[in-house]
Amino acid sequence: MFKNMKVDKGIFHVLVVEDNPGDFALVDDFLLEKFEAPRVTQAETFAEAKKYLKSGSGNYDLVLMDLSLPDNTGEKLIEGMMTLCGGIPVIVLTGYSDFSFGIRSLSLGVADYILKDELTPMTLYKSIRYALERKKAMYALAESEKKYSELFHLSPLPMFVFALDGLTILNVNKSAIKHYGYTKNEFLSMTIKDICKAGDMPLMEESLMTSRQYNKLVLPGPYRHRKKNGEVIQVEIQGNSMTYRGIEAKVVLIIDVTERLNYIGEIELQNEKLKEISWIQSHMVRAPLARLLGLIALIRDVKDDTGELQYMMNYLEVSANELDQVVRDITSRTVIPEVDPLLRYAV
Repeated sequence: MFKNMKVDKGIFHVLVVEDNPGDFALVDDFLLEKFEAPRVTQAETFAEAKKYLKSGSGNYDLVLMDLSLPDNTGEKLIEGMMTLCGGIPVIVLTGYSDFSFGIRSLSLGVADYILKDELTPMTLYKSIRYALERKKAMYALAESEKKYSELFHLSPLPMFVFALDGLTILNVNKSAIKHYGYTKNEFLSMTIKDICKAGDMPLMEESLMTSRQYNKLVLPGPYRHRKKNGEVIQVEIQGNSMTYRGIEAKVVLIIDVTERLNYIGEIELQNEKLKEISWIQSHMVRAPLARLLGLIALIRDVKDDTGELQYMMNYLEVSANELDQVVRDITSRTVIPEVDPLLRYAV
């Protein structure tokens, strides 16, 4: 896979912590064979390596370290070097073939442990490439977690992270703490069931079961949540799947729709009242209006040679028809269309 590869054309700076001139020359040759333009700095003691690393002038990509130096050795040397290096990968090159110590050194944070007797240009190259790729992956993961943390904690809406198994709350943002009234420690001792009204849990659990096979999480709602002060709010929930500290989890955004639903409910109640008023008005006015129109028809049959009675009847009829039209207008204006149920839950 790595045969005849000439890689890393950019600057590659490595600190080799080695007091043996022959071993350093061998490592230097191996690096030149597999890297196009490596910058190699040698430190012969731990104190010298400490000076280089603390100065920050080297901007080292990697540290190759012998385990036996004049001023430090073994596990103590590894611990001291890991403290100095921070995120810089450290590869141990040693003549000691103690397998258990090799395992222990890896647990202390070194990227690899290579015996000098087994060192070749290819084994060194592969170890370096793997260490650098792991560093890139860890950096990308750290950046991703940083972005997640910023989005999570700066969100103006409440957000939870909860485990799919057991529904334990794993994390909450500041908005959730402010909105619900619980402290963070109180939240972390609770499950989603402690917040959600019992009658709404079967539907939520069914939705969660379905969502396990999808990244997107949309829980049809609204659901009723209980604040610390006992107030019950209605919420809509949206979110995604994630792995939180090795736990299969969901991160969810909580939208409090209580005021919106209450407002819609008040509008619908007012609509019903208006319909009732319209019906009463139209029927109460229409009854005498109908009698008035009937009387006009009867009076028209009365003979009047002067024509004055006929004139009054015409005037009454015009007025009655105008009143009838007013009633019709009132009825038509108070017929309010039904609210589309889907609009009740529109964000």
